Amino acid sequence: MIDTHARKWADPVIDKTADWFLKRRWTANQVTVLAFGIGVLTGPLIYFDAAWAAFVCLWISGFLDTVDGAMARKTRPSAFGTVLDITFDRLVEASVLLGLAFRYPDLMWLLLLLSVSILFSITVFLTVGNMSEQSGVKSFYYQAGLAERTEGFILFSLMMLFPSFLLYSTALFLFVETFTGLQRLLEAKRLLKEQDENAAD
Repeated sequence: MIDTHARKWADPVIDKTADWFLKRRWTANQVTVLAFGIGVLTGPLIYFDAAWAAFVCLWISGFLDTVDGAMARKTRPSAFGTVLDITFDRLVEASVLLGLAFRYPDLMWLLLLLSVSILFSITVFLTVGNMSEQSGVKSFYYQAGLAERTEGFILFSLMMLFPSFLLYSTALFLFVETFTGLQRLLEAKRLLKEQDENAAD
């Protein structure tokens, strides 16, 4: 939701950073790899009780993840770049969840349920993006929802920085992610039905 409605406020900073990298002959894919390298440190940092360092790495990674997209649009977007971006995003999220699960094993069961809800939501998101004839800035149809990446990062941050409330923040994330998956599924039914009807005309 934040990504969809507040992106215009962040775009000037994102564009300036993209230009900075482009002037130094970085490619979008190289920034994607950099974002991944920083983001994947989050899990080990959580496990070794360096929550604030993990927080910083997560948000730098997330910011660079928006910069690589801006760079691709300023040059030439590549299909492989989209695959790389989406894959590395999921691996960064997995790093956070694994770090939390091993740091707080008593809540591993709830974190596992959260992982399933994220898998559910992203499966709907990617399947609809692949099947829809519409497209957007990410080279496929982008389904907005209650929980987009920024909301996920905010909730991950609460989970990392306030472990005494981890049960409640994880449960909240689970609810929000499940709701988003169902929201996207219902939108997919409407969107693809309209697409099929238009194809039949």
